[in-house]
Amino acid sequence: MEVLRSGEYGVLSTVGENGQPYGVPLSYATQDDCIYFHCAKIGHKLENIENNSRVSFTVVGRTKILPDKFATEYESAIVFGVASEILGAEREGALLLLLEKYSKEFMAEGKAYIKQKDLATKVIKVRIEHLSGKARK
Repeated sequence: MEVLRSGEYGVLSTVGENGQPYGVPLSYATQDDCIYFHCAKIGHKLENIENNSRVSFTVVGRTKILPDKFATEYESAIVFGVASEILGAEREGALLLLLEKYSKEFMAEGKAYIKQKDLATKVIKVRIEHLSGKARK
């Protein structure tokens, strides 16, 4: 969970109607057993989530290449869960989580920005059903 909480970005993987996998990097925030992200109101990932709400989400934490050992130190987390759009108070809370994670020093400006972009934005929650991690340190 710590790798997931502290990561800068993750890759959301979905599957299209034709079975084609699709991975897209995105910014996110976590709370309890959920991952939250925002996006435009239309797009490929949303079409895929509509078709199949089961997703995975991967975060790679710190890495260090060890050239003399032909190896890499790393840490990663992979989430398996179900994605859904959220509304109301949960949506507002998720946007504030994102703001706190990425722009904590600009909360007032960020809240104004959220209000300005509100109608052009969807907020998605991924409820974590299973989490696995791996590390070499």
